[in-house]
Amino acid sequence: MNLKKTILLAVVILLLDQWSKIFIKTHFTYQEEIEVFSWFKIFFIENRGAAWGTQLSDFLPISERSAKFGLTLFRLFAIVGIAIWGYRSALKKAPSLLLIAIALVFSGALGNIIDSVFYGRLFTVSTPYSVATFAWDSSIGGYDNFFYGRVVDMLYFPLIDTTWPDWVPFLGSKPLRFFQPVFNIADSAISVGVFILLAFNKRVFPN
Repeated sequence: MNLKKTILLAVVILLLDQWSKIFIKTHFTYQEEIEVFSWFKIFFIENRGAAWGTQLSDFLPISERSAKFGLTLFRLFAIVGIAIWGYRSALKKAPSLLLIAIALVFSGALGNIIDSVFYGRLFTVSTPYSVATFAWDSSIGGYDNFFYGRVVDMLYFPLIDTTWPDWVPFLGSKPLRFFQPVFNIADSAISVGVFILLAFNKRVFPN
């Protein structure tokens, strides 16, 4: 796999990710849900922080906005490092599996960075009662400044969606859901890329 094919794979994933996010953002109200199968739903939410909705302000004594800005800057530095790694690996004719993994991680990270950096300015706010529009079509403007956008998530796989049996201590009659996180194509690409690096470590790093 050469550099051109690596870039092409990353571009295709990035376009799919952004198309799905823009479509959901401009066609769904916030938290609107469509059941595709009993175990798969399209469920629109927005993520202010990192993976699974965590935020730096949950662990550090800083404000949510400072944490959001810091996280976006970190992502920007990280994406540059990943791009350099992929470029050098392609020039050295690294194993195709490694280049695929790098393309997946790079495109996924870049997809979420675009949300964080630009979506606050590009779109009006999504609410449970109104669908967002492009900010240039509205007199209201975007819902926030650059670097403070929210990541659009929509893929929800409630493989188990029931309640705990009454006889289970402390949990009886409470909701039992698996898999509960809502994510997007970018998250999926990152997860698959990292899985390849870990599961096929000897093949991607033969030396």
